[in-house]
Amino acid sequence: MPSYTAPTRDMHYLLHDVLKVTDQKIPGYDDLEADFTAAILEECGKLNSEVLAPLNTVGDTEGCVLENGVVRTPKGFKEAFDTVREGGWAGLDMPEAFGGQNMPFVMGAATLEMFAASNQAFAMYQGLTHGAASTILAHGSEQQKATYLPKMVSCEWTGTMNLTEPHCGTDLGLMRTKAEPQADGSYRITGQKIFISAGEHDMAENIIHLVLAKIPGGPEGIKGVSLFIVPKVLVAADGSLGERNGVTCGKIEEKMGIHGNATCVMNYDGATGWLLGTEHKGMRAMFTMMNEARIGVGMQGLAQAEVAYQNALAYAKDRLQGRAVTGAENPNGPADPLIVHPDIRRSLMDQKSFTEGARAFLFWGAMLIDRAHRNEDADADGLISLMTPVLKGFLTDRGFDMTVQAQQVFGGHGYVEEWGMSQFVRDARIAMIYEGANGVQALDLVGRKLAADGGKHVMAFFEMVKSFCKENGEDEAMAPFVKPLKQASKDLQAAGMYFMQEGMKSPNAALAGSNDFMHMMGHVCIGLMWARMARASLDALANGTSDPDFHEAKLATARYYMTRQLPATAMHLARIQSGAAPVMDLAADQF
Repeated sequence: MPSYTAPTRDMHYLLHDVLKVTDQKIPGYDDLEADFTAAILEECGKLNSEVLAPLNTVGDTEGCVLENGVVRTPKGFKEAFDTVREGGWAGLDMPEAFGGQNMPFVMGAATLEMFAASNQAFAMYQGLTHGAASTILAHGSEQQKATYLPKMVSCEWTGTMNLTEPHCGTDLGLMRTKAEPQADGSYRITGQKIFISAGEHDMAENIIHLVLAKIPGGPEGIKGVSLFIVPKVLVAADGSLGERNGVTCGKIEEKMGIHGNATCVMNYDGATGWLLGTEHKGMRAMFTMMNEARIGVGMQGLAQAEVAYQNALAYAKDRLQGRAVTGAENPNGPADPLIVHPDIRRSLMDQKSFTEGARAFLFWGAMLIDRAHRNEDADADGLISLMTPVLKGFLTDRGFDMTVQAQQVFGGHGYVEEWGMSQFVRDARIAMIYEGANGVQALDLVGRKLAADGGKHVMAFFEMVKSFCKENGEDEAMAPFVKPLKQASKDLQAAGMYFMQEGMKSPNAALAGSNDFMHMMGHVCIGLMWARMARASLDALANGTSDPDFHEAKLATARYYMTRQLPATAMHLARIQSGAAPVMDLAADQF
């Protein structure tokens, strides 16, 4: 059975050596002293390694079962959910007024990675609840907040989001679910939603569904969509539970992965719901949850890559196969371990350089969210908005690739369920699809985010990279990191310039290169993170660190990314500058 050890040492390094959280002028960050964050990370790591990780295979093999309208989760899930609930982990970064601990989101992000790595299907129950609670917090009335948030923050009640219908996914303007106004101010919700994660289960006494629907007589298309709170069990004025609402699970989807999460077809048969936010502004409200979820899904890409890498590394050190080409390194054994072979090293270095770089990227993104919310910083908000499709799309694309590489290290054993590697591949695959398929993320990045506020935020990012390179350009020790980063940034700017010059004349020229641009930007972002980590580790070594091996490994991994991964920006630029013709020239009937 696979194992998982939370990478708390690396997380501590990012918080304190790289991001220097206690030096940031963000409310709540001065409380993030090293001993305090270490205690939280270690306790969360212990929970995930000892309680949740052993249930990952159980959830995969047993799955969820629908019986008489009730979904039974895999063995051990309910008890584990009680443990997570009792520990207050679901409300770590939620307001104290509703029972949360009001910690910065950067700490929530660190714990989120551990939950997603140890047991992604399980973590989705609490993760979706957090997103639904955040949406009610941002858009709900005071009464709605008081009614739902205390129970959702504690995870006594869980939450979902209901967007997709059988005939529409990305194009939500086509939805048919309707919401008919009632005399008492409520709405009668009728329709069917599909692919609803955690839509029905046995781990909470109530489930609060956030449902997109159209009010009859409203505007056509997406402009006529509103958002509603539709509880599984109706809630009385005093907060007690009443009658069962008219919402049921009609089916559990049979999926490639995340078997431990109940992905449901939900039927709304005149269910009672209440408007959340403003009439016909449902997508604006729902995007609060979707944007949070997209960061979380990016974290899933990293998390599955991390746990797969841990197991591949252990196997490569243990499995004896062949001899090193330079001479036996295990002369007393029948063969050398796999890790002596250069191609195995290449694969492991691909994985290691991705996971550590992606973690830094996500922690930095979490800090931008804290700066945007806690400081009401519009520039930080604009920058994280720009980065969201990159965090979601690039990290899940590459995260999936890394799970496949980890599986490959095992050879034939990686294809056998006994070793558990296929689960990481299968679970990682969904992250490229849900919360906006990655092709849509790329279109959003190029079609909307680059030009937002007159291009202010992408120019700010370019300036950030330029400033870092200038500040460190005279340090010879930083040259292996600064020079490749500078070139990659030039490639990215050249791609942006191509879009500006050609996009107005031929929109397809920009959109045909959108996926390449998303990946190019992802590489530059991780390149910047590795350059920052190199700076931090060089400083630590110069100051006489007690852990020189850790920092030497950081520098070696940074050099690997700069020399073996970051040059991919040149390839992506060449593809982008080839324009739309190679993509669009073939007629549909010629495929």
